[in-house]
Amino acid sequence: MTAADALLAGPRGRRMLLEYAMACAQLTGTDDSLEASSTLWRAAGAYDDSGTVILFGRRGDAAPAAPDAASPADAAAALDSIALGAPAPAMLRDALAASVDAAMYWQAPDGSDRLCATAEVRASLRRVAEAVAGSSGAQWWFLGVAEDDQWAVPWEGAGLAPPDAAAELRAWRESTLADEESAAIERPADAAAAWSGRWWSTPPSSLVRTTRSLGADGPAGLWFVEDSFGETAAEATPVEVFPARVIEIDGPDAWAQLCRRHPLDVTASRRHDWFRVTDRDGRWVMPDWEAVAAETDAVHLTVAGHLSTATRLIEVDGERSSVLAGWNPDETFWFRATSARPAAAQSWRREDDAWKRVTG
Repeated sequence: MTAADALLAGPRGRRMLLEYAMACAQLTGTDDSLEASSTLWRAAGAYDDSGTVILFGRRGDAAPAAPDAASPADAAAALDSIALGAPAPAMLRDALAASVDAAMYWQAPDGSDRLCATAEVRASLRRVAEAVAGSSGAQWWFLGVAEDDQWAVPWEGAGLAPPDAAAELRAWRESTLADEESAAIERPADAAAAWSGRWWSTPPSSLVRTTRSLGADGPAGLWFVEDSFGETAAEATPVEVFPARVIEIDGPDAWAQLCRRHPLDVTASRRHDWFRVTDRDGRWVMPDWEAVAAETDAVHLTVAGHLSTATRLIEVDGERSSVLAGWNPDETFWFRATSARPAAAQSWRREDDAWKRVTG
């Protein structure tokens, strides 16, 4: 699989490519490029199940007409017309952040994700994928954990390890099994029933989580957050992790292999949410993180791994499947001791949709 193939393989990668192409159209600003953006917006709207149509007009004007629908073929032609140029790091960052922010596991994919899954649009996104994959600003997306450059931000525990990681993992497993047992008794067996519960497949949140630095932009963990609460202030703390055994999740195969080695059945507790995301009804598993911790020091999800794996069906074997849910790109969960350096912490604030370091 080429780097471009990896970006096209999953919903998050395709959404990132769409966001990047639309940003290029807006940057160009010509009538043709803005019309292309409008076509893409209308085509995505045709796949949106929300039932919401946004109409713009002024008070006293006649009621504006609903926008004309656009087909996947129209969207593909619009994509083909957009001049991409050389991918700038900031544009790549923002396109990636938009895709991560749009990841959902408690409802069906939105119109943009569905549009990007059509054969016509996927074919037209290949040109975008090749441009992005070949750019210098995206090369780190395919790299393993940067052991000499790890940072934690507040919603990731500020780099402070729990007193007893083994106890945290044991408690997590017991809680997950208890939730699975109660779900099997209390929740409907119909996967399409209107029910929601735990949908994530991450290790326990009490563990240290880190990402690398993006230079002047600060830690990646500031920018790329699934299911964000809209934080506007952060303390970024450097974390010493030392040489470590790290399992790299760089795509669907790596996630499936981890689930096969250490499966934990979560069918009853994840059935309803993961059905809405994947349209699959069957047995579900996720990694047993207590067992995983016995063979490694940490698990790292590469950016390419996130783009190719998150919010999609991952087949584990003939009977079981899984979903990588709730992970952020370049995120590493640490199962053993780390050492935070709070004296070197940095303050950051979000202004005008961008993170800026607070000095003084």
